[in-house]
Amino acid sequence: MSRIKIIKKENILTSKWSGGTTTQLYIYPENELYENRNFKFRISSAKVNLEESTFTKLPKIKRKIMILDGKLKLIHENHYNVTLEKFEQDTFYGDWNTKSYGKVTDFNLMMDENTDGIIEYINLENEKIINSNKNQEYENTTEVFYCVKGKININVDNECKQLEYGDVAIIEYNDKIEIELNNVEQFNSDIIRTKVNY
Repeated sequence: MSRIKIIKKENILTSKWSGGTTTQLYIYPENELYENRNFKFRISSAKVNLEESTFTKLPKIKRKIMILDGKLKLIHENHYNVTLEKFEQDTFYGDWNTKSYGKVTDFNLMMDENTDGIIEYINLENEKIINSNKNQEYENTTEVFYCVKGKININVDNECKQLEYGDVAIIEYNDKIEIELNNVEQFNSDIIRTKVNY
């Protein structure tokens, strides 16, 4: 059984909304629809073309947002304000009243109440080894890698897959795992790693 599932860029769905476009990179369960709000977690990237946007209310959803390009000011009403530069991130809740200012490309992780996760930016020059343990508080753990720039090889248990710009790699495991990332470009590759426990 393959440990690494690759979703190619051309098979990833992009949809339009009033302020730009959203590309759903991965949703779990995989047959779930974002509109139903029954997902455990959802990973997406959006292009925001409006200078000012109001976030859709998502009750019982935890959110993480990272900027891939541009600069974004977030105003969480009655909570705090923050300005994010490229590859900086913020964590907040979907039932907050949130407005954003700035035209950006962002990366989003949405999780239900029983799910936890992290986002990490990796600037890959040569190689990186990620030693990951399953979180014992949760039943399942999934690692998702999104290639923002460049091209890399991903190795798990002697299985190697290539990840190119716009592709997504999904790795599910229930014990310990060693993930080896190798850059195969002349320049550094940019990767967003998401680790989700559910």
